Amino acid sequence: MIQTDIVIIGAGPVGLFTVFEAGLLKLRCHLIDSLPEPGGQLIEIYPKKPIYDIPGYPVVNAGDLIARLMEQIGVFKPGFTLGETVTKLEETADQKFIVTTNKGTQHLAPVVIIAGGLGVFEPRKPPIENLTAFEDKGVEYIIKDPELYRDKQVVISGGGDSALDWTIYLSEKKIASKIALVHRRTSFRGHLDSVQKVMDLAAAGQIDLITDAEVVGLQAREGGHLGSVLIRHTTLGDVVRTADHFIPLFGLTPSLGPIADWGLDIEKNAVKVYTFDYATSRKGIYAVGDINTYPGKLKLILCGFHEGTLAVQSAFARIYPNKKNVLKYTTVNGVSGF
Repeated sequence: MIQTDIVIIGAGPVGLFTVFEAGLLKLRCHLIDSLPEPGGQLIEIYPKKPIYDIPGYPVVNAGDLIARLMEQIGVFKPGFTLGETVTKLEETADQKFIVTTNKGTQHLAPVVIIAGGLGVFEPRKPPIENLTAFEDKGVEYIIKDPELYRDKQVVISGGGDSALDWTIYLSEKKIASKIALVHRRTSFRGHLDSVQKVMDLAAAGQIDLITDAEVVGLQAREGGHLGSVLIRHTTLGDVVRTADHFIPLFGLTPSLGPIADWGLDIEKNAVKVYTFDYATSRKGIYAVGDINTYPGKLKLILCGFHEGTLAVQSAFARIYPNKKNVLKYTTVNGVSGF
């Protein structure tokens, strides 16, 4: 069993920064995340997305922000349980919590901080009859390793940031041999800068941009792997295109998952908290970042940083009820590990 001061559920930017604030108070943290690496949605869905509202950074890519946060917390040596999903939370007789994952890994701590973003995600799948037959055989809903597409023919569907970002990345890094971006409209929902980059790549012949169209069918090659996709265009009709991979990036549907069964006050698929310290309705459990809700809530990374900062102050008082916590500025004391 892994023992620590604070178990943080979610290793996205808010969970990572919470480690830093806890470390300043000499509190040890262990993070659990269902994804195989730290970073949450920023790494899994938007690694190349520019972010403009992080103090001190006029603009920073999502992936770079996570790298900086990991560097910042390195001195505190947090533990990680990655690629595992929290399934159960139990309270012990001495008011600690046992947090168990789907692989049976158990964690013991007096404080739990939920920083799970929007919760558990399921991909939104297009209505293609034989779609699931090609999962792990050429159909992916999330890009985890771009090298999978090295020298392959790739068709991406979608009109949001994720579809745009990955189209740009796979093209500019010269990973895929051929790339097509298929979108059912002529306008995109993504960042204007990304839209323009995609337009420029299409004009230069580096990608195929197919708008007013959607992928409606999949066909296998010998061996059962994806071999081609059927694209239905509004005016040109049906077109078959050779493809090694089809990546529909239509977003993810959030769900609280097992957290909904932990006896917490829930409102509109979010955990209700008190703004004094972002505590939930159960003592010792806090919720910070996009997963919580309260009057005036703004779903911004910046706000999550603030929430995590106050949560660990309260956590210190719970862990050390007889010890006084005096605020010390890092400009005076610096930052040192354990």
